[in-house]
Amino acid sequence: QVQLVESGGGLVQAGGSLRLSCAASGRTFSSYALGWFRQAPGQEREFVAAVSWSGGNRYYADSVKGRFTISRDNAKNTVYLQMNSLKPEDTAVYYCAADQTGTRTVVAGEAGFWGQGTLVTVSS
Repeated sequence: QVQLVESGGGLVQAGGSLRLSCAASGRTFSSYALGWFRQAPGQEREFVAAVSWSGGNRYYADSVKGRFTISRDNAKNTVYLQMNSLKPEDTAVYYCAADQTGTRTVVAGEAGFWGQGTLVTVSS
């Protein structure tokens, strides 16, 4: 079992940066693949980024490649999403996800554990 709590959301101007954090409880954090998803108003939830348990493999949605970076610190039980060159279309609630079966499950949106979300608003 793992509980996830996101933080770091807020209001930022287009072109700016934010770093989201997701702190996890549980002693087996390092065995979980982790990911970030987002859901804009009136839209379906979509995949943003994922990282393997070791941090060695990372995956990104085409819409954020080159602008967002996912990373994890297993010693701190935390996964991060560094977001640069933000655009108004990045506005959404961002959710952290975790699953022990691997990144394929996370990328598919089928992770077993989800956080409550943090709101990111990018103004033009």
